[in-house]
Amino acid sequence: MGKIIAIANQKGGVGKTTTAINLAASLAVLDHKTLLIDADPQANATSGVGINPKQVETSIYECIINGNDPHDVIAETETPGLYLLPAHIDLVGAEIEMISLPEREQMMRKTLNKVKNEYEFIIIDCSPSLGLVTVNALTAADSVIIPVQCEYFALEGLGKLLNTIKIVQTRLNPNLDIEGILLTMFDTRLRLSKQVVEEVKMHFQDMVFDTIINRNTRLGEAPSFGKTIIMHDAGSIGAINYLNLAREILEKNHINQK
Repeated sequence: MGKIIAIANQKGGVGKTTTAINLAASLAVLDHKTLLIDADPQANATSGVGINPKQVETSIYECIINGNDPHDVIAETETPGLYLLPAHIDLVGAEIEMISLPEREQMMRKTLNKVKNEYEFIIIDCSPSLGLVTVNALTAADSVIIPVQCEYFALEGLGKLLNTIKIVQTRLNPNLDIEGILLTMFDTRLRLSKQVVEEVKMHFQDMVFDTIINRNTRLGEAPSFGKTIIMHDAGSIGAINYLNLAREILEKNHINQK
């Protein structure tokens, strides 16, 4: 049975989609069959692995709203072992359409129940909001990774997200764990970055991953080529960071590295 990990932060620009794409790719190249789910109407995770969202005819939207079989929607990607359940702009309407549905917070869980035994990991890229689609992702997930950028307002909004997670744990998904807080966009030249790392580790201690994601030009340009960092430049610091994160998650979950 695959472990489902949501990548969530309602604050935009923290490296959430970058983390979803490249963590999923890293797990895949380490020989753990992985499904990436794009649960963001912007569909950046979809385009980031080389699939044009404008050419996507059926997506996660049809699966959670119309009950389409995800097996008919999942696509292979260029990265070996990595599969995608894509998004397109129609997902914007899902928030409104789900309001009147019974068990509206459980729609994504029902979709993933159909495929979760076929993958070792399922990574969900959540939208930068705490709306109903993100709540669906947290309800379906076993754990959540929270990317936090190494900048001045790093902790802003984190309390709100942690409160949402606590509500989901209490009312919808008592088994939801926090996989960890991931520090992203670390700039070795800036004293501020080092101060943010110290502050986050002081506040959250063991919840913070040892792996830190550095600012990296190759990592930033990879999506413009529709490639994961592994396929774009496997020797770059960004690729090494995300492979280290994947290994840390495998070790934390007592999963043998192949």
